[in-house]
Amino acid sequence: MSKQKEHPYVELARATIREYTLTGRHKGGPESRSSIFNQQAGVFVSIKKGGKLRGCIGTIRPTRENLAAEISHNAISAASQDPRFEPIELDELPELEISVDVLGPAEVIQGSEELDPLKYGVIVEKGAQRGLLLPNLEGIDTAEKQVAIAREKAGIFPGEEVKLYRFQVDRFK
Repeated sequence: MSKQKEHPYVELARATIREYTLTGRHKGGPESRSSIFNQQAGVFVSIKKGGKLRGCIGTIRPTRENLAAEISHNAISAASQDPRFEPIELDELPELEISVDVLGPAEVIQGSEELDPLKYGVIVEKGAQRGLLLPNLEGIDTAEKQVAIAREKAGIFPGEEVKLYRFQVDRFK
């Protein structure tokens, strides 16, 4: 059974995870040759195994010189530094499902009524505390649930005043 062709962003994430798992390093370089990698944006790399989350790390805003560097950095982090999981092992590589979310700009909103969890991700912020939840996640079907989970991730208690932002993503698998 042949695997469906992956988007170049996902191919880069997969190759980076493989190289890092094999060698403990990432040399970078040739993947940035395509113009699709030349923009800057925040990026999340999500890794699943058997349909269950195995790692997810990202950046809200760009922190690297281009998408190739952003994807590579976040792929390594998702595979090896997500505190919820042990680092990815070499024998897991063939079983991994990888997606790359490229974030659009965040916009301030007044309340959860301006959210649609299928269309928008949410950022909840109180001072230096910040939680983010990507859009269109399994089991997240209301804006209230989306905001509650983002609050929990940030360590912000229910009822505390927060600033809300919404954003859209382009998801690549």
